[in-house]
Amino acid sequence: MPLTEAGIYAAALRLIDADGVEALTMRKLATALDANPMSLYHHVPNKDALLRGVTRMVGAQFRTVTLEDAPWQERFRLLATDFRTLAHRHPELMAYSFSHQTDFIQPDDPFWTALTAIVNAAGVPRSEVPEIAALIVAVVIGVLTSELNGALHKLSELEPVVPAAGEDGSEDAGPDEDRMFRLGMDTLIAGLESRLAAERDGQGAGR
Repeated sequence: MPLTEAGIYAAALRLIDADGVEALTMRKLATALDANPMSLYHHVPNKDALLRGVTRMVGAQFRTVTLEDAPWQERFRLLATDFRTLAHRHPELMAYSFSHQTDFIQPDDPFWTALTAIVNAAGVPRSEVPEIAALIVAVVIGVLTSELNGALHKLSELEPVVPAAGEDGSEDAGPDEDRMFRLGMDTLIAGLESRLAAERDGQGAGR
């Protein structure tokens, strides 16, 4: 069967899912494809180009249910949850992409398109939509990176210096990353709601 870019990317993704990005080599990929290693270079010039192609392929798979009539807050929660699901479906690749590919989100990516539409629907001035959306992406990626590399788990187990009133600090239910992700997204929403409300109040006071 002739080699194709799509077939090469799919095989590379299977190897990444199994063993991680660092373990992937062009020789291992050629073996998985039962091909001559040099033949891969007719389709992808190097490993970096290969990883970018795999990332684009996975990014194109992102789909979210559209809730055009729902409040923007609910649309954002769904979008963020679906993006998190994709990240956990391919954790090795996504962790690498978050850390090494600063341009892995492109203007025509489904995630970016949906996010900017939601930010616009929230009432953010059109000129500020790209900046607000970029900040939201940075926070979401930061949370997901911490989940995927285990940092969030470790941080959530740190004991406070002083237990909260009425607590002795003895209870240890362990971290709930699902709940923590929802908390993070709710905090983002609350922050944007507060900012938009302050701007409306300021405009009203200036009338």
